[in-house]
Amino acid sequence: MPTDLADRVVVLTGATSGIGRLAAVALAERGATVAAVGRDRGRGESLVAETADAAGTVRFHRADLATTAAVRDLAARLLEAYDRIDVLAHNAGLSTRSRTETADGVELTLAVNHLAPYLLTHELYDRLAASAPARVVVTASDIHRRAAFDFDDLQFAADYDALDAYARSKLATVAFTLELAARIPDDDAITANCVHPGFVPSTNLFRDASLPTRVMVRAAGLVPGVGTSADEAAARVVRLIADDTFAERTGAYVGDGDLTPSTAASDPAARERLWEASAELVGVDADWP
Repeated sequence: MPTDLADRVVVLTGATSGIGRLAAVALAERGATVAAVGRDRGRGESLVAETADAAGTVRFHRADLATTAAVRDLAARLLEAYDRIDVLAHNAGLSTRSRTETADGVELTLAVNHLAPYLLTHELYDRLAASAPARVVVTASDIHRRAAFDFDDLQFAADYDALDAYARSKLATVAFTLELAARIPDDDAITANCVHPGFVPSTNLFRDASLPTRVMVRAAGLVPGVGTSADEAAARVVRLIADDTFAERTGAYVGDGDLTPSTAASDPAARERLWEASAELVGVDADWP
């Protein structure tokens, strides 16, 4: 992995806690300018203080990615703050115990885990292309394998289950990444890859999930060999952001080595349908990039 990232600007969402925070610190230590996006100002300011002596710089940008207005506002602030963006890394994620709708009327898990990356990539795409070679990195999960698309009820309006909603949102992130990689013109020199960080019981990802889900996560974390350490998970994310291997490689799904996405995530027809549905939900023309 390159040790000198001094000329790179990395936008990293979900950067103030869990594996995102560890990744932000690692990138700053390698000299990167990290635009650290998070919801909690206190955690963001403490991250900035923690990395004050790093070779690079961490700048905190507060944003709640639940609504299209918030995502567009964040994009505008990032475009104003940075003349170049070399990497856009989507790491923010959540799981909620009960079905909740955003101010846009969209189920919250889908909105934050999938639609926010979709829209933020749309809003920042031209800056990425202008900064090329550039990368889009998405934190996915192998839990996507338990999910399927139901385009008649994409948001679980009829029968909500927290774990199923989370799994489908991660299925959407993998499908989105593969479709984005397929759509990007070669001349734009932007790669798009996604990463399975592993099962990390120590993160707060499921803090708002249902009690049975939280109990299951805690129990699984006690089984030797099942979990992945937060440090290892962060290293996987940083690898896609910084390793020269992914400067030209695109459309990959990796964990501790190469992984094969589920059939549902790989299906070109489903990917295109998801792309068009996502464009409609966030209010953009589906004919991009």
